[in-house]
Amino acid sequence: MKITRVETFAVPPRWLFCRVETDEGLIGWGEPTLEGSVDVVRAAVDELAELIIGTDPLRIEDHWQVMTKAGFYRGGPVRSSAVAGLDQALWDIAGKARDAPVHSLLGGPVRDLVRVYGWVGGDEPAELAESITAQVEAGFTAIKMNASGRLGPIATRADTSAVVERAAIARTILGDARDFAIDFHGRVTAANARRLLPLLAESHPLFVEEPVLPEHVSALASVVAASQIPIATGERLFSRTDFLPALQAGIAVVQPDLAHAGGISEVRRIASLAEVFNAHLAPHSPLGPISLAASLQVAFATPNFLIQEQSLGIHYHHGTEILDYLVDPSLFRFIDGHAVRTDRPGLGIDVDEAAVRRAADSTAAWRGPLWRHPDGSFAEW
Repeated sequence: MKITRVETFAVPPRWLFCRVETDEGLIGWGEPTLEGSVDVVRAAVDELAELIIGTDPLRIEDHWQVMTKAGFYRGGPVRSSAVAGLDQALWDIAGKARDAPVHSLLGGPVRDLVRVYGWVGGDEPAELAESITAQVEAGFTAIKMNASGRLGPIATRADTSAVVERAAIARTILGDARDFAIDFHGRVTAANARRLLPLLAESHPLFVEEPVLPEHVSALASVVAASQIPIATGERLFSRTDFLPALQAGIAVVQPDLAHAGGISEVRRIASLAEVFNAHLAPHSPLGPISLAASLQVAFATPNFLIQEQSLGIHYHHGTEILDYLVDPSLFRFIDGHAVRTDRPGLGIDVDEAAVRRAADSTAAWRGPLWRHPDGSFAEW
């Protein structure tokens, strides 16, 4: 069996899909989405395709090694995302060729259910309460929310109190039997994080995500030391090498994104590295259906898995849902806040190719917002 063609499709709201075709008629799908940089990653996928067209798709590890190391300049979000999408597609083909789900090829399932959480928004307390209540009524046992909007380098007492109030609202609605996570989103400086984390402990968040920017990993140990709350990070880390200093700093949860961090192959290895540090895997996944399907396959086969992010109803979608590109969306019909293990081959989903082709390149490219502080200087989004 040989790879004969690689295609990419930019589809609403902000996703990039790739389709890998073989001479035996097997098709694999992947999602090399890099939010806000779809065109750049698309070019990287086209470049990497030159390395794998005409080769055996089942040599997944060899392809991963070549795609990540054949260039003199390595790593970074663009190349890692391109590799991630192609890697997902190759695993999809491997499962279909063997009539087995990917989790079976990874050593077999270690669980039958994967706990998932939903995103909530709302800038005002009433809006936040309404959003959380809706997720509870939908059956979810865990949610995640942003800690705040724009924050100054040293937050005011009012801003700090507002973050604490948001956490208290979440705990009141969820009660003691459900969980919520708080995303600092890199908006919070290390100094702010060290002040906020002790104040949030009473609300007992499941974890606090990305308390400092990835380039400030040197400050991460001090943030961990200041917190009783488990610290999570990793959506902007792309390899085992990137995760090692964060794990050495004492984080409790690793959050690689299957669309960014080298795909199934590398995320599986990141999870194994985390296991050495007694840390757990909670893949980042606010993106499309293929990335989520790949994440679930890893989750079913990973012993130190914790919880899975998913994007149904997230505010980025603007009228397009992850179910819109699937022939049968039943894999993502969560039961009591859990995804149920499937034995469908490959990634376990059937991509609606006709829908993908209709939607491809139909909208302007998505761009992240540009925030500024009141004085006009750049602010982290």
